Amino acid sequence: MAVKIRLKRSGAKKRPFYRIVVADSRSPRDGRIIEKIGTYNPVSEPAELIIEEEKALQWLANGAQPSDTVRNLFSTQGIMQKFHESKQSK
Repeated sequence: MAVKIRLKRSGAKKRPFYRIVVADSRSPRDGRIIEKIGTYNPVSEPAELIIEEEKALQWLANGAQPSDTVRNLFSTQGIMQKFHESKQSK
């Protein structure tokens, strides 16, 4: 089973709100999820980003592939750097 970390859209029309979720890559964008690991609100000023870092690092270590957008969000929070450092130390 290919597992992805991606955004699940919710919120009203023209007012998006996203949940950062772990899901099977074959499930639809807003379909069944395995676990919720954070939220992203691009409408608020400044954009609000909340990520449960331990869960994100655990899923990355288990082989979950982040989408391009989630990879960029993780990079701004420093999670990708911590993940690569943990891989180097092994």
